[in-house]
Amino acid sequence: MDDSSSKKSYTPHQAKLKAESFCAYQERAQQEVRDKLYLWGLHHNDVENIIATLIEENFLNEERFAKAYVLGKFRMKGWGKIKIKMHLKAKRVSDPLIRTALQEIDLDDYEQKLEDTIDRKLTKPLEQLSIAERAKLIRFLQSKGYENELIFEKTDSRKK
Repeated sequence: MDDSSSKKSYTPHQAKLKAESFCAYQERAQQEVRDKLYLWGLHHNDVENIIATLIEENFLNEERFAKAYVLGKFRMKGWGKIKIKMHLKAKRVSDPLIRTALQEIDLDDYEQKLEDTIDRKLTKPLEQLSIAERAKLIRFLQSKGYENELIFEKTDSRKK
């Protein structure tokens, strides 16, 4: 059996139409679209031309993607800023765009989301937690991407 049938390749025109549909479905990072175009068997010049066209036609907008990504991951998954930033960097979004997108999160909502997450994780009052249980809670909050200063501020203020 040959492997050529498992990878379908497209003409630049077909790939552009498919990429438009791909971008219209949900916001995409440029790198995601670029990777998809290479997967479809296109060469560098065709890929860059299609990316430029998608940007011109407003199918692809990195700032719009970053803002949608930040708010989506924050609201739906309860991620903190550190985790969101790491994932945007993995999608090769620029640092200035990441900073701009993270400003979309309201600070009061951010702190409330952290407090709600703490409340959901606790089975007993914070002051009754053993050192090991408290450490486990802190590690969990760090894995969600919240900043250490904020974690300690919220867990220490509730202990008193």
